Amino acid sequence: MARQAAATTRPIRLADVARAAGVSHGTASNVFGRPEIVRKEVRERVHAAAEKLGYAGPDPKGRLLRAGKVNAIGVATAQPLSYFFEDPFARVVMSGISQACDATGAGISLVSAANQEHLAWNIQSALVDGFIVFCVEGGSRLVELTRERKLPFVALDFAFEDQTVAAIGVDDRAGARLAARHLTGLGHRRFAVLSLPFADDAATGPASQERRRRSIYAGTRDRLLGYFDVVAEHGIDTGSVPVYETLNDERTVRAGLNHLFAQPEPPTALLAMSDRIALAALDWLRERRLSVPSRISVVGFDGVPEGAISIPPLTTVVQPMAEMGRRAARAILEHDGSLPRETMPLELVVRGSTGSV
Repeated sequence: MARQAAATTRPIRLADVARAAGVSHGTASNVFGRPEIVRKEVRERVHAAAEKLGYAGPDPKGRLLRAGKVNAIGVATAQPLSYFFEDPFARVVMSGISQACDATGAGISLVSAANQEHLAWNIQSALVDGFIVFCVEGGSRLVELTRERKLPFVALDFAFEDQTVAAIGVDDRAGARLAARHLTGLGHRRFAVLSLPFADDAATGPASQERRRRSIYAGTRDRLLGYFDVVAEHGIDTGSVPVYETLNDERTVRAGLNHLFAQPEPPTALLAMSDRIALAALDWLRERRLSVPSRISVVGFDGVPEGAISIPPLTTVVQPMAEMGRRAARAILEHDGSLPRETMPLELVVRGSTGSV
């Protein structure tokens, strides 16, 4: 009885349809895959048999895998899926990836997970020709997992000493120097840094020198070093510059500003490690009627579109985010066995959020 029940639940296969329609397996396959070479009456007979048996058609996954290419890119991050839609940097990079995919008719699969167990499964099961890896957090684990798939991948970061890791990114330290040099040129000497995370433990608050030194995120470490390169050139003790670690979100940025402006000598210039941080800071300052830039100057990092229309417009270090996405996508779609390590140019765009002391 159990054997009979199992037989009734077996999925309907193409061979069953061919048998019911009185045609060969090859003819039935052509009806679904190459219908133009099958006579109309035969097609109709096969479709009628398929409908009667409840056959939905061949598995597209199997067909794509047999073809050896699925014409799709996986875009991976260890962040929750909402990161692709909420983070301004991610949205602009995704626009560049989308443009490259649209040009070739390729698809995009977003691969993310809030925990490592799901991330491993999602990377292993993604039906893609290669990966673009957002190395904002958990980058090393992402690279490890994508390598296991033995598919081409490009990291949007230079967080890896391993020169065999294909990467497209920017020189974070040089970009941070541009921001700090602009502010020192305006006469500022009292700085504070609103930083990205130094580690993956979700800690926030004033970052000790030891925590900064042990940073596991190269981008955060290098931006801080770039700021301090310039600050030190002007005889300022970098140990006296407050660094408040945020989670790159409004809640922790506001907590950081509450802390910084409660000090006896609050800063006259804020160095924000992302535009998202800087824009949240502008909102906080405006609510408290702390005039920007006459009371305090703010410099961001990224060049997201929202910065051009903020109040006031944001001075920022611009990285070519959309072009980075386009180049990474093309490297996967046009993969010829080699993958790039390319440093993209940075530019300081001066707007209304910075002024002289």
